[in-house]
Amino acid sequence: MNASYEWLRAFVRLDATPRELRDLITAHVATVDELVSLRADLEPIVVGRVVEAAKHPDSDHLSVTKVDAGTGELLDVVCGAPNVQAGKLYPFAPTGTTMPNGLKIERRKIRGAVSNGMLCSARELGLGQDHEGIMELDLDVPPGTPFLQAMPAGDTRLVIDVLANRPDLLSHRGIAREIAAITGRSMALPPFDGDNGAIATPRRGNGSGETGGMRVTVEGGTSLVRRYMGIVIRGIRVGPSPEWLVARLEAIGSRSINNVVDATNFVLWELGQPTHAFDAAKLEDGTVKVRLARPGETLVTLDGVERKLTPEMTVIADSLKAVAIAGVMGGHDSEVTEKTTDIFLEVASFDPARTRATRKHLGLSTDASYRFERGVDPELAAEALDRCARLIRALAGGSIAGAPIDLYMSPFAPRSATLRMSRLAKVLGAVVPMDKAARLLRSIGCTVKPSGGEALDVTPPSWRTDLVEEIDLVEEVARLHGYDAFPSELRAGKPGNSPDDPQWIVSDRVRSALVAAGLLEVRPLPFVAGADESYVRVTNPLSENEAHLRREVLETLARRAEYNLAHMQRNVRIFEIGATFQRTDGALPLEELRVACLIMGDRDPAHFTAPKPPALDEWDAKWIAEVAARAAFPGSTIALEQATGSGRLWSVVVDGEDRGHVSAVALDAPVWAAPAFGVEISLGPVQSADVAPPGKHAHGGAAASPAQPRAVPYRPLPNTPATEFDLALLVRNDQRAAEVEAVIRKAAGDLLESVAVFDSYTGKGVPAGYRSLAWRLVLRHPERTLRDKEIEGRRAKILSTLKAELDVGPRTG
Repeated sequence: MNASYEWLRAFVRLDATPRELRDLITAHVATVDELVSLRADLEPIVVGRVVEAAKHPDSDHLSVTKVDAGTGELLDVVCGAPNVQAGKLYPFAPTGTTMPNGLKIERRKIRGAVSNGMLCSARELGLGQDHEGIMELDLDVPPGTPFLQAMPAGDTRLVIDVLANRPDLLSHRGIAREIAAITGRSMALPPFDGDNGAIATPRRGNGSGETGGMRVTVEGGTSLVRRYMGIVIRGIRVGPSPEWLVARLEAIGSRSINNVVDATNFVLWELGQPTHAFDAAKLEDGTVKVRLARPGETLVTLDGVERKLTPEMTVIADSLKAVAIAGVMGGHDSEVTEKTTDIFLEVASFDPARTRATRKHLGLSTDASYRFERGVDPELAAEALDRCARLIRALAGGSIAGAPIDLYMSPFAPRSATLRMSRLAKVLGAVVPMDKAARLLRSIGCTVKPSGGEALDVTPPSWRTDLVEEIDLVEEVARLHGYDAFPSELRAGKPGNSPDDPQWIVSDRVRSALVAAGLLEVRPLPFVAGADESYVRVTNPLSENEAHLRREVLETLARRAEYNLAHMQRNVRIFEIGATFQRTDGALPLEELRVACLIMGDRDPAHFTAPKPPALDEWDAKWIAEVAARAAFPGSTIALEQATGSGRLWSVVVDGEDRGHVSAVALDAPVWAAPAFGVEISLGPVQSADVAPPGKHAHGGAAASPAQPRAVPYRPLPNTPATEFDLALLVRNDQRAAEVEAVIRKAAGDLLESVAVFDSYTGKGVPAGYRSLAWRLVLRHPERTLRDKEIEGRRAKILSTLKAELDVGPRTG
C-alpha cells in the first residue's frame, strides 16, 4: 500500500515528521518498508549558516558572504538577495548540485569574487514563487544538516506492508483511522472545492432496479456480488484534472488520465473502494447486467488486450455483450473519453474468491482486484458512491439523473464477541484497565458495552472482518496499548504442558556445573575406528575408517584433544554429554547416556606472579568427577574409591553402585604435551518411549540393569491408510477405565495401532451409578487398505468381548 504523507495529514492533524509517522505505524499497525521522498531533487541541499556578510566591492546589489556548510571550512559565496544576514540559516546548494530547474552549481567568479555554491530562494527550490530573497530558515539544527531532514519539503510516500487480513488498511482513511486511534486525535474526511452536497438517497432493489434511465440487473445473487450500486451523471465535460488531484495521485505512484477517471482512482486510494465509470452512451439499450461470462465470450480490456472469458468469470454487460471484467478491469469499448458526456458510475462489492480466480486465470492484477480479493466492505459502497459522484460533479460538472440504485444482496449482520479482563491480563502478562480497553476498542470503530462483571461485549465494525474471537480483541488492545508499554522483565512461564525428559533435566544440571567449573562443551560424532568385535558396526557408515559406534565417550574426546595438540594447543578442558553403545545378545545394542571430561595443560593462565603455572593432574580430574556426580545425582552418597588396572585411578560410586571412573588418557601426543586425565560417568540407559523409567533414582539417575537394551527401535512410516472410529461405552463408576481398555486392546488384535480415552460424561442420558467413557481407536493393516466388513467385524468383536467379560455395553442415548 502506497500512502501519501500529506494525504494522511489531510485526514488527521499531525505534528509528526514522515520518519516519526513511519515509526508510529510500524510499532502499532503494519510495517512501513520504505520512505520515498518525492523531492529527491533537493537531497544535495543542506542547511548553511552565514557567518559573515559584506557588500561586494564592485557591486551595489551583491553581497560577499562566508558560509558554514558543515564541511569544517568557511566557503566564500556571492549572494544577490537583499535579506542575507550574518548568523542566519539558509538553504545552501554546494558546488556540483543540480537544481530542480536543471541549473548546475559550479565554482565561478562573480565580478572578481569567487563563489563556492549558492544560497537558495523558495522559487529556486521549487517550493514557492518568492524570488525576492533567499529562504530564511527558523530552525535549530547544525550547519550541514540535509535540508530534507531539517525541513521536510514536498510529499513523502510511505510503502506499507499490509497483510491479507487487513483490507481496511488499503486506503488512506483506513491508515488515518489507525493513526487517530493511536494518537487520540480526531479524523475527518477532507473537503474539496466545488462540492455541492450529498446526492439523493439510494433506492433499494432486490436483484434489479432503475436509475437515470439505466436498467440494472444482478443475475446469480450473492455468489457474484454482495452489493451493487450505480448512478447516472449527465452533461459532464471530460478534461484534465486540477493540480491538487494530479499531485495526490502522483504521490502514490499513479498517473493522471482525466478528471472522471482520476476521481474514481482518488476514491479507491482515499476510501479503499474501487469504482468504475462507463460511458453511458456505449451501453446498449441502457442496460447494465452483472452476470457470468458466456462460453467463448471475449472482451478487449482497457489495456488493449483481448481476453478470453470463461463461464466461471463475473462480468458487467449491457444487453448484448460484456463491457467489463467484474472486480478486475473495465472494457476498452465502454471507457470514458474526451467525447463522453454521460456516465454510469458503478460501486460494488464483488465476491473475493471469484475475483481471485478470475485474476489468476487472466494473469491480470489491478489495484481494484487487489482490494476485491481481500474483501471490500459492502457497507462502504453508499459512502463511496456519494463521494465519487460529488467529486465528478465538482471536477467535470454535469447533473445527477435521479436517485442511485442499490442492490444489496446480503446486508451486513453485526457480530459480537466477549472480552474478559482476566483473559486479557493472562495473555498479555499485564493488567489493562477495563475502561482503557474499552476506549482503545472504540477508537477503531468497535461498539463496546459492559457484559456483566469484568467483561466487555464488543461488536466490531463492518470493515474489521478479522475480529472474530476473543483472542483477536486481545491482540487489538495489545497493539493499540503499545507493545513497548508492557513490562520487559522475564517472568515465570512454561511454553508447554509436556514434562521435560528426566535425562534432559539431569544433562542440563551436569552441563551447567561443568561450564561453571571452566570446561567447554563439544559435540563430536559418536563414530570410531573399532579395534575389535566388541564394537557395534554401523550398517551404512559415513566413512570406513570410522565405521563403528563408540563404547566410551572418552574415545572421541581423546581424538578432539589430539586435534588440538596438532594445532599447537596444549591446554584442553572439554566435556561431552552423549551416548555410548554396547553390544548385546539381542538385535539392538545397549544405548547409554554418559558424561565425559578431558583435561590437560596449565591449571591457571600464565601471570607475572606465576609465569609457569602448574599442570593439571589427577587430583583436578578427581575434583571434576565429584562436581559432575553431585550434579547428576543430588541427594545420593557419592564416593571415589581407589581403582586398579586399565589406567583407572578412581571409581565413581553412587549409592554403592559403580557409575564411572577417573583415569589417565593415552594420547598420540608430542613430547611437549602435558599428561591428559579423563572422567566418564554413566547417567543411565537411554529410555525407550514404551519402557517406563526405573524408579531407584527418582532425581534423574536411572538405575536399570545394563543387561536390558533400552534403544528406541526404528519403525518405518506406514504407507497404508488408517481407519479411525469411536466407542462410547457405559461403564460402572466402580470399574477402572484401564480394565476396559485392556479388553479393547485384546479384542482389537494386531490391527490396533492406537487407542485413547478422549471423553468422560455424566448427566442426562447416563443412568445413575454409570459414566460414559469414549475411546478413539485407530486400525491399520501394514500391507493393504482395510475393508468395511473387516472393520465392522472388529468393532462387533470388541463390543461382544466387553459385554461378556466386563458387562460393559455401548451408550445408546
